Amino acid sequence: MTARRADKGNLYAIYAMMIAVVMFALMDTVMKMLAETLPAIQVAALRSLASLPLVCLYLLWRGAFGGIFRIRYSLHLLRAAVGISMLFFFAYGLKSLSLAQAYTIFFVAPAMVTALSVLILGEQVDARRWIAIVVGLVGVVIALRPSGEGFLTLGGLAILGSALGYAISAIAGRILARTERSEHMVFWLMCMMAIGATALALPSWKAIGVQHAWLLVALAVSGFFGQLAITEAFSHGHASAVAPFEYTALAWGVAIDFALWQVLPDGYTMLGAAIIIASGIYLIRHEKVHAESEHP
Repeated sequence: MTARRADKGNLYAIYAMMIAVVMFALMDTVMKMLAETLPAIQVAALRSLASLPLVCLYLLWRGAFGGIFRIRYSLHLLRAAVGISMLFFFAYGLKSLSLAQAYTIFFVAPAMVTALSVLILGEQVDARRWIAIVVGLVGVVIALRPSGEGFLTLGGLAILGSALGYAISAIAGRILARTERSEHMVFWLMCMMAIGATALALPSWKAIGVQHAWLLVALAVSGFFGQLAITEAFSHGHASAVAPFEYTALAWGVAIDFALWQVLPDGYTMLGAAIIIASGIYLIRHEKVHAESEHP
């Protein structure tokens, strides 16, 4: 019974992760636009502040305010601190790096999640999952052809720090999901990040103009649905099975580039995207076959 639940959870979590990737690709685009005129820590604060009203409405709709204060505060505070650092580092990195360069560095996060899931959660990671991660990363390298110029700069190190924060947050979320509702996890993460990041941003806060209005709406919607989906993903599936689907962000990055700037990818990008997508389909197939073999 346990195996059956875990496998079905993995499939559900994979689909949730794919939705999260779409939302976060949109959110990253908005954050890059905002970071051109606003301090990085203010962008991190706005990400949480913009989504918090939607999170509260969601909890009200779900009737999830009951027991909202019976939580493991230490882990929630850890996730909030890591989340603020992650957003700050990512927004700072986007000031000097393109989305393509930032994604290249950030895509080490799935490997970090998998390694931490073995060390902290004691998950069993089979060879096929490791292969999916490695193949997906190879596809990213082929598509983006990183020259290494952005890796040892302050912007590159900031994105690397953001990737580490993402991995720690994912593992902490998995631990919290054992005892707490996903709605509470999303609420407290957004609430604590909004308070903490705003307090840090106030000394250098810049006025928000009318031109920022539509960006804030897009930030609120994409951030809310992205956080909800990724919380579901890591709450119901093995972190090592879910993490490789972070690579699908490349495909959505290509789509956003074309939609906003009419830029089409070259042959290397298409080849890399094909490899990334193939690795994801392979892992989905692996999860389905494993579930069916356990319970035909």
